Order: sequence, then structure tokens, then C-alpha cells
Amino acid sequence: MKYQEVQNYINGHFVPCKNKRLNVDSPLTGAIISTVPLSTYADVDQAVEAAKKAFPAWSGMTSKMRSQILYNYRQIIEQNEALLAAIIHDENGKTIDEATAEVRKSIELTEFACSIPQIAVGEVLEVSMGVECRTEYAPLGVVACINPFNFPHMVPHWTFPNALAMGNCIVLKPSEITPLTTMKMAEMLKQAGLPDGVFNIVNGTKQVVEAICDHPDIKAVSFVGSTPVAQIVYRRATSNLKRCLALGGAKNHLIVLPDANLELSASDIAASMCGSAGQRCMAASVMIAVGNVDPIIKKLCSETSKYIPGTKMPPIISLQSRENLINYINDAEKQGAVLLVDGRNFASDENADPNGFYLGPTIIDWRNAGVRMPEMEVFGPVFEIISAKSVEEAISIQHESPFGNATSAFTQNGAIAKMVAQNASAGMIGINIGVPVPREPFSFGGWNASKFGAGDITGKSSLAFWSQFKKITSKWAKQEITDWMS
Repeated sequence: MKYQEVQNYINGHFVPCKNKRLNVDSPLTGAIISTVPLSTYADVDQAVEAAKKAFPAWSGMTSKMRSQILYNYRQIIEQNEALLAAIIHDENGKTIDEATAEVRKSIELTEFACSIPQIAVGEVLEVSMGVECRTEYAPLGVVACINPFNFPHMVPHWTFPNALAMGNCIVLKPSEITPLTTMKMAEMLKQAGLPDGVFNIVNGTKQVVEAICDHPDIKAVSFVGSTPVAQIVYRRATSNLKRCLALGGAKNHLIVLPDANLELSASDIAASMCGSAGQRCMAASVMIAVGNVDPIIKKLCSETSKYIPGTKMPPIISLQSRENLINYINDAEKQGAVLLVDGRNFASDENADPNGFYLGPTIIDWRNAGVRMPEMEVFGPVFEIISAKSVEEAISIQHESPFGNATSAFTQNGAIAKMVAQNASAGMIGINIGVPVPREPFSFGGWNASKFGAGDITGKSSLAFWSQFKKITSKWAKQEITDWMS
């Protein structure tokens, strides 16, 4: 195997695990590159106990002391960018350029966490004669983060740096498909000076997720993954009286008008649908064509030819996922949809291993199929086209989607762009942008069935989730002059 066996990380040490193990396959070649343990409730409990013991000292530090450790960590990530990108490339399949971009986004997220001492500040006010009120943020205690396969480095950085900066201790569960990057994160946090027990990793599958949701000493849970699982996690965690913020899937609609810039629209939509092989919740999924946009569609089909599986286009995460995508394409064709670009018949470049889990870009035109496009998430380089007679109808169609991560408008008309931005039922809006992900300090979060729980997972909005507000009212002496509030 290319990498050592994955172990749990508890109380500052990698812990040998005698449980059954799963193979970690590289989607680039189909080869086994490591194995990962199937942890149990006992392993989660061990990690929670370590976090509980570390919590008093960690939460007792000043926020500036904590942020300095995170700043050290940020520097270490930057120094090891190429190493981290190589691991992501091996276990997730991303191209080196995509993996590098993921690491750089993690650096940006960590930088935001370093700024929290300047953001999460309390207030002091003399509210009456001799009476002072003061507010401050207090950490929750032990919290947990459950992460997906598609961004094994970035998505954990959506959560744990902010949670740590607020004074919490962490139990983190990576995807069992991509656990290698997380081990390197643990090593780098220790190198940065993070005290033992503050950051812990428990690997595994469903049993670990259930243990996290059920453990009485875990106060809050974040989750990123598919909508069906997000719903299960949210219900189970909140039924155990925990805070929970669970991000689910998406089927992002792009409303495209005839006046849209031809070159910009085609290249941006192609990059959005093909980047990371479409395995991201912000990928372009559906074009709602308002009027005659055939020139844009033709140019888009041409643009996708640049995304050749191999160097430019990564593989699908697993053989089963690729088969699911092929089955979806087959079913669409049987229902009368037209394949403008057929990714089942792709030509890979010389860098693509024949055993890799590759699929080419696919564009499915439903406009004359006589049936509705399925309202389900298609997690891959598959882009679908439907039509609307007006912008109002396009917005109405978007509202019918159960999801609400992102909606974009491609137009040169400012009034139409404003109409879409104000009326689309989605948490993140793009204007002539295929992947409208906000940058720090603005927060990431969708609506509807793309998110369960209050607030967003990054940025300023996340700070309330990882803390509780303490209000202190004090009076030190009897006042000569008083009022009813004294």
C-alpha cells in the first residue's frame, strides 16, 4: 500500500485500532492505497473523554492565545501545500490544480479563525445608575464535525478552526473514503502547538455517526453530505438535545437568457459542471433556458471537450458512484432526453489509468422529452437543460426544486439579475458566476433541503453555533440616586 494504515487520533496520539478495516481505494487507479478502521461507540467515548479533560485548560486560554496556535497551523499548511495536494489527489482523485486550490481555501478559512479575537468580542454598558451589563462568548465544550469525501481538507476547515478558536474541543469524523488527509491535519495541529486532547479523530462509518449523535457529552454536531443522511443526522442529534447544523445536497439551477455573454457563460458553466468532476454541492446542475439560447448551449458543448478525463478532469470517487451516474444517463435517454454530450463514450488522456473511475462530461437536453427532469441530486459531471418562457416562469421552476444551495443568472440585464437575486429560493446567488461560493468573512449555507438547522457553517454566522452567549449584570455599591432599573 502507498500509505500507512489509518488510525484514530486521540489525546494527541495515533491509536492502534483492532476493529475491522475497510480498504481505501484511489479513484485514479482503483488500487488499494490504505485501510481505515471501523470504529465503535467505545472509540468515540475514548475521544470524548480526552476532549473533556482538555477542555478546561483550552477554554481557559485567552482567545488570542488560541488564535496564535491556529496562526502557526496556518503557516504549516502553507509550507506543506504540495504534500497535502498530493494526498488529496491520491485519495480523492482531484487534479493537482484542484487539490492545491482546496488547500489554499483551507488557508483562507484558517485565517478567518485567526481573526476571531477581533470579531467575537463582547459589549459593556452601564444600563442604570451603578449597574453594568457585560456580554461575552462562552464555548460549548466538546463538539463534533462529520465530513464528506469530496473536499477532505477544505470542508473540515469550514468547522474545526472556528470551533477551536471559540474555545471548544473537537471530535472529528472524516469520510471513510478519504481519511488520509485528516491524519496529516492532526500531525500539523500538534506541530503548531495544539494541546493534546483538543483535536481528536475517530474513523468509521454509520456506527460512528450514530455514536456522535447519541453521546451525551457532545454538545453540537456539524454535518456535510447528502440530503437524506443530513436529515437523519439532524433528527437524531436534535432528538438528543444537541445543536446540529447539517448541510445536504443540491441541484443548482442556472437561469440563462439570450443576452448572456457567449464566451463568459459557456466557459464558466463548463468549469462549474466539470470541476471536481461535478462532485461538489455548488456545481452547475441545470440550465433553465429562457428563450433561444442555442448559441450558448452549442458553445457550452464545445467547451466541455476541453475537460478530458485525466489531467484536466478527475475521476468519479468510486466504481459504484460511476455506475449510478451511468444508470441515470441511461434512464434519461430511455425517457426521451437527448444527449448533446455523452460522457459514457469518452477518450481519456495519457495520464488516465484505464482502471480509474472516469466518466466524461455529459449534457442532457430534456426540453422535448415530454417528461419532467427528475428532481434528484446528480453528483457528477452531468448537466441538464430545461426551458422556460419567461424569467418569472424560470424562477417558479427553481422554487419547485426541493434544494436551495445556489442559483445563478446569466444575463447582461441588471434588472433581470436583480429579480433573480431577490426572488430565487436559494442561499447563495450568482450573477454570471457558475460557482457562487462566498469568500470569507461571508458565510456558506443553503436553504430548503440543502440545509437543516439555523445559521451558516462558515464566516461570522458560524460563531453563534459554536458558542453560547453569557450575560453578566453587576452592581458594587448602593447608589445615592437610583431609578427603577437599579
